[in-house]
Order: sequence, then structure tokens, then C-alpha cells
Amino acid sequence: MTTDSSPPLERLLALLDLECVGEDAFRGHSPPTAGPMVFGGQAIAQALVAARRTVPADRPAHSLHGYFVLAGDPKTPIDYTVERVRDGKSFTTRRCTAKQGGSTIFSLEASFQIVEQGFEHSFEPPEVPGPETLATTSALSERLKSFLPRGALERMEKNSALDIRFVDLEGMLGGAHPGKTRQNIWFRIVDPMPGDDAVHQAVLAYLSDMTLLNTALAAHGRSIFDHTLQVASLDHALWFHRPFRADEWLLYAQDSPNASGGRALTRGQLFTRDGRMIASVAQEGLIRQRGAKI
Repeated sequence: MTTDSSPPLERLLALLDLECVGEDAFRGHSPPTAGPMVFGGQAIAQALVAARRTVPADRPAHSLHGYFVLAGDPKTPIDYTVERVRDGKSFTTRRCTAKQGGSTIFSLEASFQIVEQGFEHSFEPPEVPGPETLATTSALSERLKSFLPRGALERMEKNSALDIRFVDLEGMLGGAHPGKTRQNIWFRIVDPMPGDDAVHQAVLAYLSDMTLLNTALAAHGRSIFDHTLQVASLDHALWFHRPFRADEWLLYAQDSPNASGGRALTRGQLFTRDGRMIASVAQEGLIRQRGAKI
């Protein structure tokens, strides 16, 4: 059992290590430092872990699609039930439902595939500064003390398993370049992780939800730290293209091709340091002014 004094990576891996409570049934918990709602990336990753545990070990996940139905309560355990939709010769399909108090808060469908060889092509990564040239999280927290909400600042200052570097910090804060619909972020897990590919996929699923909607807000000179806005993830899709390690630098190249009707579409492509494209992400989110007529 982990505590607040446990090493950060140990706490993260424990968060993704679900309790088996029955046949194809699992239970997850939120960290004691969670905010008022369950982090979307946590629900995605835990549902993927639950589904993965019902699939043969030689079939890694290649895609997942999820819907956020209700805001989750971090003080309440989350029960994950897996439905074995299909077991084919090459592909395995699973559906996972996450519930609290009998109500569905998140649903996920994931597909797993045997490892195969085939055609190869991919996009090239954008040209951006290397992560070593960018400000560390601790340096950012010092610079942003007078700007960030206390909760956000405390999370930045807390000993974390994640090292994240923003290529365009002003864009992330919504203070510059209105109309710009792209942002780039480097991140990695600081300490060495186990070699199991499924663990790296679960960690990437957890991290893939971060900062995406801010890409859409930055186009309007706003940020997720703006309390006059209502911002929430509505759905999330993730495709795994190639093996990777989450404890090595990954570039998260994000864009937002559209915002309309109180919603914004955001996308992300993930690259290794040597330019291999390892995953793609798409997410639609709610972005509206608080008090707006519905």
C-alpha cells in the first residue's frame, strides 16, 4: 500500500494496479491528492488496465475509444466491469464500463492485436527545441507563483513522477498568440519503469488526457486556469502505433482544428526523441463561458 511519502513512480503504478473483485470485475481508487473530480486520464488508464487483464499477453492494445458520462468522485472507489466482446484470430475486442454508486461515469471500448509486420509510413515530428533547453516544472512554479491558482501551483511543486516541459509557455497560459491552434510539450516519467509494454501503454493513456483542451483555449487567448470557463473532456480516442517507453522523452504535438457549438476538437501526435511516431490522440471537449444559456 502506498502513502503520500511513497516514491512518485510507485504511487503512479499503484494507481494503475487495480484490485480484482470478481470475474472480469476490478476496482480502482483515486489518489488522496486528487482534485474535486476524477482526472479523465485516470479513468482512461484504469479502464484500459481492466480490459487488458482479460486479454492474452501477446496482444497489446492498438486503440481505445472512451466517453466521459459523469464527473467522478475521487473519494469513492470506481468499479470497472469488462465485457468480452470478441476473441478473433488476430484481434480481441473488450468493452469496459466504469461505475460509482450504480451510475456509469465512463465507458471504454478497446481493441488488441497480435504483433504483425506490414507497410510503414508516418508523419515527421515538428521542429522544436529539445527538452533540456526548456524550463523545468520547479522553475516554472517559481515564475508562476503570482499567476497560477493555489491548487495548480501545489501540484506543480509536489514531488511528481512526471517531468513536463512546455515549448510555448505563454500559449499554455493563454496570454499570447490568440488564433494559434498548436502547442508542443515534452514529457517523460522521471524514474526507470518496468519493461512491460502494457504498463507503458497504461501510463501513456493516463498522460494523454493532459493539456489537450488548453490547445483549443489558447487559440482564443484563454486557458484552463480561467475560472469563468466551464471545461470538460467529453470523449477520448487513442491509437498506439509503435512500441515506446514512457520513461524516455516523448514529444506531444497538439492542435485544435475546430471549435463550435460549445465544443472543441483537439488532436495529438506523439513522437520519440529520435522522431518515431508512436501514438495518436483525438478528443472533443466542452468549452463554454460559465453562466451561458444552454
